Amino acid sequence: MDATDRRLVGALRENARASWAELGRLVGMSGPSVQERVRRLEEQGVISGYQAVVSAEAFGLSVSALVDLYQSDDADGDDIVDQLRDILEVEDCWYVAGDENYVVKVRAADVAGLESVISKLRRVRGVSRTRTTVVLATNWEGRSLPAVVEPPDDDESASVGSES
Repeated sequence: MDATDRRLVGALRENARASWAELGRLVGMSGPSVQERVRRLEEQGVISGYQAVVSAEAFGLSVSALVDLYQSDDADGDDIVDQLRDILEVEDCWYVAGDENYVVKVRAADVAGLESVISKLRRVRGVSRTRTTVVLATNWEGRSLPAVVEPPDDDESASVGSES
C-alpha cells in the first residue's frame, strides 16, 4: 500500500458512502481511478467489507459485557467457535493468550437478558467455565487502525536511530 491507498482507506473509514468523485478530490485522482484502486484494495483483502455502525441502545440492547470463556482440556476450539457463531447476542469473539481461551463481547436488553446469554455460553460444548465483566460505560468503540496513519517520510525514517 502506498500513501494514496492509505489516504483512501482512511477516507473510507470516515465515510464509506463517499462518492468516487469525492474520494478522488481528497487524493488528487479521477473518480474512475479511485474506483479501480478501491476495487484492487478489496481484492487484496485490505478492505474486507462495509457496514453501517448502529446504536445498540436504539435496538434496546443497553447492557454490554465481556465474557471470558475457559476451554476444557478435551475441547475442540473450532467447535466452540462454531457454536458461538450461533449465539446472536455474541457481537465479537477473540481467541486470546492467558488463563481464559476466548473473550466474547455480548449485548443484552437488561440484566435478565445478560443472565440468559451467560447461560447459553455456559452450555457451549467445550466451555468449562465463564467469567463476566459488565461494561458500565463505553468511552469509544471501533477506533481507527494505526496502519491508516501516514508512514513517515523517507528523510524522517532515515534519521531515526542515526548518530548525531
